[in-house]
Amino acid sequence: MGRVTERRRVIRVRDGAVSARPDTLVAEEPMEIRLNGKPLAITMRTPGDDFALAAGFLVSEGVLGHRDELANIVYCAGATEDGSNTYNVVDVKLAPGVAVPDITLERNVYTTSSCGLCGKASLDAVRTTTRWPLPADRADDQPPAGPRIEPETLAALPDRLRAAQRVFDRTGGLHAAALFTPDGELLDVREDVGRHNAVDKLVGRALQEGLLPLSGAVLLVSGRASFELAQKAVMAGIPVLAAVSAPSSLAVDLAVETGLTLVGFLRGSSMNVYAGEERIALRSAVDEV
Repeated sequence: MGRVTERRRVIRVRDGAVSARPDTLVAEEPMEIRLNGKPLAITMRTPGDDFALAAGFLVSEGVLGHRDELANIVYCAGATEDGSNTYNVVDVKLAPGVAVPDITLERNVYTTSSCGLCGKASLDAVRTTTRWPLPADRADDQPPAGPRIEPETLAALPDRLRAAQRVFDRTGGLHAAALFTPDGELLDVREDVGRHNAVDKLVGRALQEGLLPLSGAVLLVSGRASFELAQKAVMAGIPVLAAVSAPSSLAVDLAVETGLTLVGFLRGSSMNVYAGEERIALRSAVDEV
């Protein structure tokens, strides 16, 4: 299997001094995902947790939702001249009796964000295909739907995620995603050159361990919260998505549409809650401006 990091020569300039030295870089290689032997998708990823990545990708596409729907995942032979395996092609085999869906159109709908009409179609596609609909908003006299998290607990999560990023410490070039309990306990963390791949690796591992839906988990991602990441959270039944940077407008729309709690700009003691504020234990009433 490919290495997570690689060494390259670099010219280092510091205060006018020039020197040559080796530098540690995060590895990036293509991975082809096949479904029952047929090519499905290609993603650029950091090698490692490839089977979980493939499984998580298929959860986000609505193909898989239960561990017993997955027969196995295997590496296919590579195409190198000497016949050695590149470990860059995986084949996901569905369990007997599980229908192979035609998801080409759905994938195009999911990944399109170029216009309002396509955006609306994307929201509808996720809402209607998820196996794990999020709990409906509570009535005024009812307790919150799903987990409830203290703002102080939420604010502490980025530091806990950063402390768990072992490969980032060596390269500075990886995104990360982590699952926490509402009390702030770290459940799992994955790193990848692609933020969406890191989430797929988390979700895929949960599928393999029979833990879906992740209805009691909080998902934290480095960087921004795109529509694609919000989609992956909803498709895995995750009720809370937090990001250290900004969400996109379509991610907010999807959160509102599906009941996802979406938090952005989670830095220090500050945060913006874009949707699903009933799951955040706010100390005072919201002051509308």
